[in-house]
Amino acid sequence: MMSIRQRREIRATEVSEDFPAQEENVKLENKLPSGCTSRRLWKILSLTTGGTIALCIGLLTSVYLATLHENDLWFSNIKEVEREISFRTECGLYYSYYKQMLQAPTLVQGFHGLIYDNKTESMKTINLLQRMNIYQEVFLSILYRVLPIQKYLEPVYFYIYTLFGLQAIYVTALYITSWLLSGTWLSGLLAAFWYVTNRIDTTRVEFTIPLRENWALPFFAIQIAAITYFLRPNLQPLSERLTLLAIFISTFLFSLTWQFNQFMMLMQALVLFTLDSLDMLPAVKATWLYGIQITSLLLVCILQFFNSMILGSLLISFNLSVFVARKLQKNLKTGSFLNRLGKLLLHLFMVLCLTLFLNNIIKKILNLKSDEHIFKFLKAKFGLGATRDFDANLYLCEEAFGLLPFNTFGRLSDTLLFYAYIFVLSITVTVAFVVAFHNLSDSTSQQSVGKMEKGTVNLKPETAYNLIHTILFGFLALSTMRMKYLWTSHMCVFASFGLCSPEIWELLLKSVHLYNPKRFWPGMMDELSELREFYDPDTVELMNWINSNTPRKAVFAGSMQLLAGVKLCTGRTLTNHPHYEDSSLRERTRAVYQIYAKRAPEEVHALLRSFGTDYVILEDSICYERRHHRGCRLRDLLDIANGHMMDGPGENDPDLKPADHPRFCEEIKRNLPPYVAHFTRVFQNKTFHVYKLSRNK
Repeated sequence: MMSIRQRREIRATEVSEDFPAQEENVKLENKLPSGCTSRRLWKILSLTTGGTIALCIGLLTSVYLATLHENDLWFSNIKEVEREISFRTECGLYYSYYKQMLQAPTLVQGFHGLIYDNKTESMKTINLLQRMNIYQEVFLSILYRVLPIQKYLEPVYFYIYTLFGLQAIYVTALYITSWLLSGTWLSGLLAAFWYVTNRIDTTRVEFTIPLRENWALPFFAIQIAAITYFLRPNLQPLSERLTLLAIFISTFLFSLTWQFNQFMMLMQALVLFTLDSLDMLPAVKATWLYGIQITSLLLVCILQFFNSMILGSLLISFNLSVFVARKLQKNLKTGSFLNRLGKLLLHLFMVLCLTLFLNNIIKKILNLKSDEHIFKFLKAKFGLGATRDFDANLYLCEEAFGLLPFNTFGRLSDTLLFYAYIFVLSITVTVAFVVAFHNLSDSTSQQSVGKMEKGTVNLKPETAYNLIHTILFGFLALSTMRMKYLWTSHMCVFASFGLCSPEIWELLLKSVHLYNPKRFWPGMMDELSELREFYDPDTVELMNWINSNTPRKAVFAGSMQLLAGVKLCTGRTLTNHPHYEDSSLRERTRAVYQIYAKRAPEEVHALLRSFGTDYVILEDSICYERRHHRGCRLRDLLDIANGHMMDGPGENDPDLKPADHPRFCEEIKRNLPPYVAHFTRVFQNKTFHVYKLSRNK
């Protein structure tokens, strides 16, 4: 098993607003020696200073994360096979395609190998560019081959340095978003500081480098920054067009690099729908953003060889439904409060029904089942019905898909981030309710966005957008821990904006007694000075054995997580893998996982041979799993799905029956004749047991 052990001792001012506040103008005029020219110089100086700090903070964050990765694994000192093993589960699978492209004799042959791949799933030829989001690996491999860097930089370092470089862009985008919202780059500096000091809860890039979200989130942050600027009133036409271009490019790249893009953008579409319905942002700008989302997804769909999961996404159905509902309800924003409220509820109902209807029709036409496991999981997660579905339970039993642990808030409070966030959130939510009520009460509110800025209660469109954004993504993070990184990074932006904005600065000064310098330095230097190394001798031994003792065309079966490493380190053909967004692959994985169920040896042999399996790898950590509680262990999920009673003390559902056979992964080790007839052990260490399948049936 992999572990991280202690390393052995070595012996050898701000952004200018379109309409600055009157008080700021007075202050500037008092400070500056001459009028317009001096103010312009001051703005240039502020932009230059803030921009330089943004770039420096981004680069320092990138270096900091890269140093942590090196300190944690001693990456520069371990063997190549250990480096590859450190890319766990699906991370290793994705990196293997970068490696495959580099090893191809030509780029054309590399592309052909990805489009007609027969090693990722045995006895099947699949188009990897259609099935997975791996264009980033393709692009990097082309860059590495074209640039004159082969003599100076190993392929693996080019890959990981690119990802750490993207983190510099990520932090810079967060910095700029906070700066745009507050009007001062000090806010951006605080946002970046909080992002780094809360690293455990804001990113996991240093130990899951090739994960799709680490490619996508920097572009998502750029998109949010561009949307924040775009929603400002009275932009110059050229500025507006350039901002729309930036939104489109960042949305497209975000969509291209992460398979869950459609669900994140659906949340964004809900933000736009809410604000548009409450007349808190211009309808024209919302329409532009809806259109960019649809266009980006359709372009990605084309690049992914018309991936049906994209065409059947809820996002496309929802955005089209909004357009249709708008046409049908032209007078949505007129009338008295009760009249408008009734229209709004009808509008919401109409959009919901149209979305479900369109999505159903599209999925039936395309015969789409790729994402059904996600909806089964959501149904079970929110208590909409008990399920014995193997795929849904596989997600439910993983900690990453559970509720956000309460200790997260303790860590965020240690740096005062959570306190500041709640403080700012409570004020902006109160203001938002007042503004929304005012808009719904105003019978002439089609121009209320312009009126709001002159009224006593003001919530700018860009602030309103970021407020609803942080609330919706907060609910997402609370319900699913894996999604917390989308919320916590934006939490840094929102909290720093609120503390540095003129509107609540006076309230912040009254709360200054909460300040404690010790809280703002949570062991960063200790982290940088702690040296450890990657240590997983059992997996290294397994990969070396496979490379030395099995044919290049051998087919391996086993757990999804382990097989991703087998693909990366040995290039052998797999029966299944962790990229779970395909219904036939999910069925295949359930069949392969019968090696951990209570099945007869001849049944397991027949299942494995149906996928062309030559070798099967059994893991003691799964067969005798103790990490999960009873009912969530993989063997329990298989027993329930097969209608068998679970092992150990505890209750079973009344319709579950005792199995006719013992557990395969345990019984095979006894070398009994029925097992020896079909399986021959060819490798064994403390963690893994490899068996070769007989050809006879």
